[in-house]
Amino acid sequence: MENNNSFGNPNNSNNKPKKKFSFYWIYVVLTAVFLGSLFFNGGSKTEEIDKGKLITLLKDKDIEKIDLVNGEIAEIYLNESGLQKYFPNERSSSFNSTPNYTLRIGSVERFEQDLETAQEGFTDPIYPQNVKRHNWGAEIVSWILPIVIIFGFWFLIIRMMGRNGGAGGGGNVFNIGKSQAKLYDNASDVKVTFKDVAGLEEAKEEVMEVVDFLKNPGRYTKLGGKIPKGVLLVGPPGTGKTLLAKSVAGEANVPFFSISGSDFVEMFVGVGASRVRDLFKQAKEKSPSIIFIDEIDAIGRARGKNPMSGGNDERESTLNQLLTEMDGFGTNSGVIVIAATNRADILDKALMRAGRFDRQIYVELPDLIGRKEIFEVHMRKLKLSDDVSIEFLAKQTPGFSGADIANVCNEAALIAARRNKESIEKQDFLDAIDRIVGGLEKKNKVITDSEKKVIAFHEAGHATTSWLLEFAHPLVKVTIVPRGKALGAAWYLPNERQITTKEQMYHEMIATLGGRAAEQLIFGHISTGALSDLEKVTKQATAMVVYYGLDEKIGNRSYYDSTGQQDYALTKPFSEKTAEIIDERVSQLIESAYQEALKILGDNIDGLTQLANKLIDKEVVFGDDLEMIFGKRPWVKEEIEFPKEEDNESTSQQDNESESKSESESKSESESKSESES
Repeated sequence: MENNNSFGNPNNSNNKPKKKFSFYWIYVVLTAVFLGSLFFNGGSKTEEIDKGKLITLLKDKDIEKIDLVNGEIAEIYLNESGLQKYFPNERSSSFNSTPNYTLRIGSVERFEQDLETAQEGFTDPIYPQNVKRHNWGAEIVSWILPIVIIFGFWFLIIRMMGRNGGAGGGGNVFNIGKSQAKLYDNASDVKVTFKDVAGLEEAKEEVMEVVDFLKNPGRYTKLGGKIPKGVLLVGPPGTGKTLLAKSVAGEANVPFFSISGSDFVEMFVGVGASRVRDLFKQAKEKSPSIIFIDEIDAIGRARGKNPMSGGNDERESTLNQLLTEMDGFGTNSGVIVIAATNRADILDKALMRAGRFDRQIYVELPDLIGRKEIFEVHMRKLKLSDDVSIEFLAKQTPGFSGADIANVCNEAALIAARRNKESIEKQDFLDAIDRIVGGLEKKNKVITDSEKKVIAFHEAGHATTSWLLEFAHPLVKVTIVPRGKALGAAWYLPNERQITTKEQMYHEMIATLGGRAAEQLIFGHISTGALSDLEKVTKQATAMVVYYGLDEKIGNRSYYDSTGQQDYALTKPFSEKTAEIIDERVSQLIESAYQEALKILGDNIDGLTQLANKLIDKEVVFGDDLEMIFGKRPWVKEEIEFPKEEDNESTSQQDNESESKSESESKSESESKSESES
């Protein structure tokens, strides 16, 4: 989809990005100077000779003078006869001013003795002249080079930190306090619009109104209204909070600054607050503009909640600066802040108040209609078969977020490609859902016949109790094929309800304990295969007693703390006597559900045995099989569309390479559940 919208001033379309100066040129120049000082010798043609050559020149009387430089090197100058003999073609003045030969000496005394011995009997001997000479270039380099290397290495480290997000926007040590926000303007390539956001109609309307504030401010200000300063997007992971912000960047015709909350946090003191100031300064200069801070809980965590941290740490100073910029003495006219988080419970109250974040938009998990719209968006580029029904897939994925649905579509395409199909079929989508919810099938796991029988009766116990209870979730499919860490799994289709009664939770506990009850009833002993079941039932029973006030003895009391202060408290919000009562009531509730599961399975032991034998034989059983054994559920008012056995056979019979994600317990009450055993 093309996006014809642009940001900022349209008159700036001819502006070209300027090339930045690279500090690497400084390193190149310094290296060239150093090498030049060492090896550049001004074009000298001086030849180095040995002691025998020097003695020959002395005996032939071809030397005019000898300069002994710093007691290390002897510079030899030839007279006219020596020049005519050894350099007949050189007559320039520069040639005569430089030594013709050089000789490295070891000891000055020994060198002088050799000269006297070679000139013994001469009437006009040549004596060396001691000369002190300073190589200022080499000495300066020897002092400055270590300092230059140290500072160059330091600059290189700072630049590397800048590239990795630690040294400011320009990657320069002097820009370490600059904002790292990415600016989306008229030159950006953001193609996400509101048409690409599905299943979030209420949240999209709120965000669209913010965009309209900036496009048509006079429409609201003429009545005396003020443009809101901040919008906070709150919701579970994968529900589309960042996608909403991207759609704003694609729709708004104003500069859009995007930054993550972790980009403000730095090892240097005061850098976070400096970056906040610089970010709002840039936004004011380009107002009207929008600032988007993703994962704001990285800097917006409530101050003083953690007693182990100091009261003046870097994160708190950054938060204080953010509070001041959003609603302090200074005015931020035309700057709107949009933030996203899935941890709104830990944010500071001063950040959440009106005047800073005037609006809080809750982005919830999509309902049936929303999931259908999300499937339509992600299926635009897929090559689908005629048997694919979007409405059927939306019903099979309750509780799935937008990211989960996108993953389902992608996995279905990969599975179809693995099977060399020309298009994606309905079965591919069902296998993709099984992969995400149930886990990876492990056909090579060695399971004995006795263990397989225990697993079959365990899963049959879950399926039987859930089918015969009024408020339990209807079964979709049960299998004894190992998936991930689980030895068996059962899929349910939960009802999409907003509130849950005590009877509904109690029936779910009975169905969860049906697996262990079946083991006790058939074999007379129990195993460790119900670990995830016991964990789930214990948490559910504790929530019923402690949080929801569904126990008669505890009464209408809840010890749930929505502020999160209890996480750091050293004492419980109830007395030791109340704790004993809670433990007793939770134990009684679980044991009551277990006895009820034993009673239901005992009354229907023939159907349980028939279902378990069918599982041992086929490894996969569907809802239609339970309907044939136990009959239709009398409480179901509308027909539930189950996957057919001929359309959804066991993956082991079709694809030995099918993959799935490992989950040993159900996704949640609002998801397509997988009751898995350890």
